[in-house]
Amino acid sequence: MDYIDEHKHEFGVEPICTTLSAAGTQIAPSTYYAAKTRPVSARRLRDEQLLVEIRRVHEANYGVYGARKVHAQLRREGIQVARCTVERLMRAAGLRGISRAKGPRTTVPGRGPDTRPDLVPRDFTAAASNQLWVADITYCRTFTGWVSAAFIIDVFSRWVLGWQLSKSLRTDLALDALEMAFWTRQRVGQDVAGLRQTPPR
Repeated sequence: MDYIDEHKHEFGVEPICTTLSAAGTQIAPSTYYAAKTRPVSARRLRDEQLLVEIRRVHEANYGVYGARKVHAQLRREGIQVARCTVERLMRAAGLRGISRAKGPRTTVPGRGPDTRPDLVPRDFTAAASNQLWVADITYCRTFTGWVSAAFIIDVFSRWVLGWQLSKSLRTDLALDALEMAFWTRQRVGQDVAGLRQTPPR
């Protein structure tokens, strides 16, 4: 409809509808005129009124309220509306709340002092490939929850040689990434015998 509104003064409604129909978008001129003269539906009027109230509550709370809290506030004020309607209108208007969900616990401190030796004395440089690999484990939030990711990187080439994702932070996560790194190098016939290893801190 917006396209026809923009170009009808230049081309006319019927030629535009004919061209759109030939391109696969079936719209008759009578459909366009009916849509333009049809009164606004009760649902649309109600949505417009509710959106004003939703914006007011959202802005009054510094933009941190999501659909659940906006819905609760509207109900406290005596405005009867379904939560799914608030969610739909907020999504259409681009309004979102701020989540204060905490990240997963990733580090469990040991009971005693760390006595493991530092095999690379904090010198993360290498003169050639397969002399020093480093590893890291991080986590990221997805639609299904938190996911841990382990990476093995060659310090010289800065290539990610191995990686693994898991919903749990277990030893297998890092070992699978390391196994993939060994497989990646051995697959192309590279020797990893001179590789220095340091235990994670």
